[in-house]
Amino acid sequence: MTTLNQVATSVATATNPADAPWAAHDTRVLIVAVIGIAIVVTLIVWLKIHAFLALTIGALFVGLASGIAFDKVTLSYETGVGGVLGYVGVLIGLGAMLGKLLADSGGADRVVDTLLRGRPATLPWKMALIAAIIGIPMFFEIGLVLLIPVVMLAVHRSKGPAMRLGIPALAGLSVLHGFIPPHPGPLAAIGILHANVGITLAFGLLIAIPCVVVAGPLFGILAARWVPIGAAGAGLAVTGTSVDETAPRNPSGKAQDPAATRTPSFGITLLTLLSPLVLMLIKAAADIWMPAKAPLHPFLDFIGDPVVALLFAVILAMITFGIAVGFNAVTLGTKIGASLLPIVGVLFIVGAGGGFKQVLVDGGTGVAIAKIAVATGVTAIALGWIVAALIRLATGSATVATVTAAGIVAPLSTSLSPIHLALLVLAVGAGSLIFSHVNDAGFWLVKEYFGLTVGQTLKTWSVMETIISVLGLGLTLLLSSFLP
Repeated sequence: MTTLNQVATSVATATNPADAPWAAHDTRVLIVAVIGIAIVVTLIVWLKIHAFLALTIGALFVGLASGIAFDKVTLSYETGVGGVLGYVGVLIGLGAMLGKLLADSGGADRVVDTLLRGRPATLPWKMALIAAIIGIPMFFEIGLVLLIPVVMLAVHRSKGPAMRLGIPALAGLSVLHGFIPPHPGPLAAIGILHANVGITLAFGLLIAIPCVVVAGPLFGILAARWVPIGAAGAGLAVTGTSVDETAPRNPSGKAQDPAATRTPSFGITLLTLLSPLVLMLIKAAADIWMPAKAPLHPFLDFIGDPVVALLFAVILAMITFGIAVGFNAVTLGTKIGASLLPIVGVLFIVGAGGGFKQVLVDGGTGVAIAKIAVATGVTAIALGWIVAALIRLATGSATVATVTAAGIVAPLSTSLSPIHLALLVLAVGAGSLIFSHVNDAGFWLVKEYFGLTVGQTLKTWSVMETIISVLGLGLTLLLSSFLP
C-alpha cells in the first residue's frame, strides 16, 4: 500500500522538484492569502468600499505578494474574471430574463399559491425538496437564479423571515452540487479515483438527505433568528423582479403586470421552469450511459449545455409567460431589457470574486496547503476531506478543491473497495463545501440576491455550508466503519 510519505513526495515533485513540504514559499503564500482575505473584509466592512473594488485590490495584493511577476498579475486576475463571467455571467443574464417574465406574468404567484396550500410549517421543507430536485442536474449558480424569484415571493406572501425559506433552498442546491454526479466536482473525483458512478450516486443520495434536512429547514430556524430580515429587506431586485407594494399588480392583488390579460397555469409554469432541467438531465444521462461515439451523443450534449438549456427556457417563457398571457412583442422586448439592468452590480462582484480566486491558485496557495495536509498522516477519507477543506478555504473554488484533493489522495485509493472509493469521493466533496467566504463567487451571489451584509452572509450561508461539510464527513466516516 502506498504510504503518505510517498504521496507527499509525489505532490512536491509534481509542483517543483526543488521544493519540499513546508518550504519557505509555501509559508509565505499561506500568510499572503490570510492577509489578502483580511484586506478584502476590512475594505468592505469597515471602510465601506464597494465589493468589486475591494476584491480587485485584494487580488492584486495577493498576486504580487505571492511572487507572481508584475506583468502576469493582472493577466491572472483577468483570467479569473473572464472564466467566471464567460459562463456564470451568461447564466445570470438568462436567469434574470426568465425571472422577470415569471414574475410579471403572474407565474411566480401561481407557484407560490400552490406551495402555500396546506400547513405553513411545511413550506421550508417544500423549498428544500424543490431545490434538491433542481440541484440534481443543475449547477448551483443556475439553480439559484431560477429559485430566487420563487423563494422571495413565497417569503413575501407568507410574511415570514427570508432566511427561513432561503436557507432550505440554498442547502438543497449546495448539497447536490458537492455530492451528486453529474456535477463537475463529483464526476472529476470519480474519474481521478476510478470510483463507480452508480455506487457513488447511491451513497451520495443517502448522505445528501440528512445533510439537506439539518442544514436546510432545521438550521433555517436558527438562521432566521440570527438574520431576521423579511421580503422588504431581501434583494429580489437583482433578478429583475419586485415584491414591494409599488410593484405592478392585477385587480386580485397579485404581482402581475397590468398588460397581462391571463395568468399561466401551474402546469405551464412548472413545465417552463423545468424545461432546462429536463434538457440537462438528458445530457447527464447520456454522458453516463450512452457511448461517447453514439451518433446522438453530440446533439444531446448541445441541447443539455446549461447555456443552451436556459436559452431554450427563456424562448419558451416568451411564449408561455409572454404572448400567452397577453404581452405583445414591444412589451416583451422592454421586459427583457429591463431584467438586465439590476444585475450589473452582481456580475461585477461575482467576476471580481473569480479574479481573486485565480490569483490565489496561480500564486501557489492550493499546492502549499496540499503539501501540509499530506504530511499530517491521516486515513484516506479524512485526508481527502482535510485537503479539500483547506484548498476550498484558500481558493474559494469547490471544484478546484475537489479535483486537487482527489489527485493528492489517489495513490491511497488503489487498495480500497468500490464502496470505500465511493465514500472517499463523497468525503472530498464534503470538504470542498466548507465555510464559503469572500473568495467564493457563490458567497457574493447569495449576498447580493438576498440583500445581506457580509456579516449576515457569513452567519447564514457560510455556517450552512460548514454544517453540510462537517455532517457529510461524519456520515461518510460512519458508513466507512460499518461497510466492508
